[in-house]
Amino acid sequence: MPDTNQSEVSLIESAKQGDIDAFGELYTIHLDAIYRYIYYRINNAQDAEDLTEHTFLKAYEALPDYQQKGKPFSSWLYRIAHNVVVDYHRLNKDNIISIEETHDIELGQKQTSTLQEIVNVEEVQTLAEGISQLSSEQQQVIILRFLEGFSHKEVSQILDKNEGACRMIQYRALLTLQQILGDYFK
Repeated sequence: MPDTNQSEVSLIESAKQGDIDAFGELYTIHLDAIYRYIYYRINNAQDAEDLTEHTFLKAYEALPDYQQKGKPFSSWLYRIAHNVVVDYHRLNKDNIISIEETHDIELGQKQTSTLQEIVNVEEVQTLAEGISQLSSEQQQVIILRFLEGFSHKEVSQILDKNEGACRMIQYRALLTLQQILGDYFK
């Protein structure tokens, strides 16, 4: 079985040398995860698509200076995505966050009844609303841990914090989400 990490390393090196196809493969590998991360931070599908493209454009431009430094390539991409989201919020701080397009998220389920689909969309909307009320740091931890499925160690690498700090942020975020969502998910 080929080492996927080694394969990604060779793609990165090829892309750094100007191989557009190699960067295209990296884009394909990480696109969905970066989009989900951004979407759950801003709750607007159209803007999330634009910001995802902006993230990859910034990554492409900065790729010649990229250095592994013992962290996964995805950590570097998430850091860029984080900065893009921060800039977005800074520029749009007066805008109300829209969650009307939440139904565009892939729920990863087989065809369901219309009623079940409505319930699923409502739950996703409610969760997105709750997450949007957390601090920026708490949003990042919750999205990376539970929506993207990263381990505590991976989250700590992406956020450039120690693992204990990330666990504490997660704990506080979950308590806050429990208060925000109240009885909705009971």
